[in-house]
Amino acid sequence: MGESLALDVERISKEALRTMAAGPAAGASGLDRERVVSVLNDVVATEVVGWLRYTRHAITARRIDRPEVSELFDLRAEQAMRHATAVAERITRLGGRPAFDPDTLAQRAHTDYSVADDPAIRQMLEQNVQASEIAVAAYREITRWLGDRDGDSRRLMESLVADELQYGRALGALLTG
Repeated sequence: MGESLALDVERISKEALRTMAAGPAAGASGLDRERVVSVLNDVVATEVVGWLRYTRHAITARRIDRPEVSELFDLRAEQAMRHATAVAERITRLGGRPAFDPDTLAQRAHTDYSVADDPAIRQMLEQNVQASEIAVAAYREITRWLGDRDGDSRRLMESLVADELQYGRALGALLTG
């Protein structure tokens, strides 16, 4: 798990840096709104792909009679959709268009939708811990990039980081408990 995590974090870091590479453009907030919208649309994709993975894992956990795990995955799926909606609303307030195109969601997401045909609970928990760690790394990078130039988007990203950290701790407790 550790080796693939390093590769995934490297990929998301490179993608985030590539998207934000041009730096701030002149404007009222000091950021290029189109670039902010693009970065936030990648967050929407990450959350929607997460919703799909968490929903699938919740259903699988119910099938193998692990209600405490399925409940956590259900809660996280609901949270991921709330995150996607909140970020999409922020994009709209910035004058952009939220990108929910199913054909591009997986390519734009920081995490992936990888589920085994018949995963074990431990494997599902590990996949979601890894996805949470990747999201935290990507979202922290975005938060730093936004800085004080777009306080509303930064605060939104900070709240997503806090939720991801809380979720990661809950998953970790199930893994060690």
